[in-house]
Amino acid sequence: MNLRVDGANFAAPDQVGLTGDGALPSAFDVTGLAVAAMAAAGTAVAALSGRLGRAAPQVSVDRALASAWFGLSFTPTGWELPPVWDAIAGIYPCADGWIRLHTNAPHHRAVALAVLGLSAGATRETVAPAVAPLTGDELEAAIVAADGCAAVMRTRDGWLAHPQGAAVAAEPLVHWGQERRVPPFGRHDAGTRRRGPATTAPTTAPRTMEPTAARPLAGVRVLDLTRVIAGPVATRFLALYGAEVLRIDPPDWNEPGLEPEMTLGKHCARLDIKTPDGLARLEELLAGADIFIHGYRPDALDRLGLSDATLAERHPALVNVALDAYGWSGPWAQRRGFDSLVQMSCGITHAGMEHFGRGGPFPLPVQALDHATGYLTAAAAIDAWRQRLDGTVRTARLSLARTAVELMRTGPSRVSGELPAPETLVAGPEVTAWGPGRRLASAVEVDGVPAWTAVEPRGYGSARAAWPAGG
Repeated sequence: MNLRVDGANFAAPDQVGLTGDGALPSAFDVTGLAVAAMAAAGTAVAALSGRLGRAAPQVSVDRALASAWFGLSFTPTGWELPPVWDAIAGIYPCADGWIRLHTNAPHHRAVALAVLGLSAGATRETVAPAVAPLTGDELEAAIVAADGCAAVMRTRDGWLAHPQGAAVAAEPLVHWGQERRVPPFGRHDAGTRRRGPATTAPTTAPRTMEPTAARPLAGVRVLDLTRVIAGPVATRFLALYGAEVLRIDPPDWNEPGLEPEMTLGKHCARLDIKTPDGLARLEELLAGADIFIHGYRPDALDRLGLSDATLAERHPALVNVALDAYGWSGPWAQRRGFDSLVQMSCGITHAGMEHFGRGGPFPLPVQALDHATGYLTAAAAIDAWRQRLDGTVRTARLSLARTAVELMRTGPSRVSGELPAPETLVAGPEVTAWGPGRRLASAVEVDGVPAWTAVEPRGYGSARAAWPAGG
């Protein structure tokens, strides 16, 4: 999988039609990235549909809708979403530049405040003077060492000269693991084809999977261990084409500002996989899954006894797709990260500051690294599943930092014109567990393969940690 750049802008694949005008304002071709990433996911759907009987479905992507989906796709009607950002999260001047603190998770907030010597009730007004006398590298290192999240603003050249920047630049956009052969997939053998550890019996009752060219992922079970944006975007896309997605969150994980956005099409359960019982349940779910998508850092599953090698041995037919923030090699491979932090680290916010003549860091207008990586992850999962049908299984790895490499090959969009207001792009009313709202129309159109789901958005932990009966 590659993203083509024509001049200083992304170019959609030749077989993908483009509609709509306008572009997000940025130092880079963000709208082009949205179109290219969604086109990759759409062409993967078309290829799978073709494998199931439909001859070469046509794919088109709308520029305006693609740009809008890189923001929030859901707008409440008559009620408001909670804030997405924690009150002290954001960018602060420090002694030698700028640093971003990421404090949305309570434990990350606690770490940042502890390092700064502040109480739990701190505000931006008390955080700023505590940050100001410290050097960026000093504060970043202290917060990261304490398992928190922060990133100083680096220039593009500074990032490329950094060991992590150099390591990520050498990685492929999608790293495919070594192939292994398994029996070709039969429509009526789902649920009996894998076992858990050698001492256990099959954990999933036989089920019938009925994918069609018009619903190519119908009945495909996707175990989703991702959070925040990139991974949930990927699994939401799979759900829209029929996948049965089971999302697993820790008992204490909450992000109410994103729940209506990221639970569309999914059954969401809670499970503490750090406990013996929780880990055993996870093994049972893996035994019944077809695709496993997770957002853990490279060593996290290893510590739980679920390394790639172990998963391949216990569940040889399982498609395993992983994504992380800072890449899979280099000194920062184990570092926690988010889109906003990667933008600071790799030079994107610095480039935005210079492009727009601002006096401080200027990030992208949307969290484009998250969303683009999400659609590329979906494309990789679908392509891997298509190969699985014919008896070939491969793992895939992606990262936000590697997606940033692609974006930073571009410049501002050559397409002129403003994008239409998102409220003019909605498909219609939608019911959620919190109240009514409106969802954007689909940005990707695959001829004869509509994107839809009957599973309305519900909160994290609203379902059992089990595959739905009859699925």
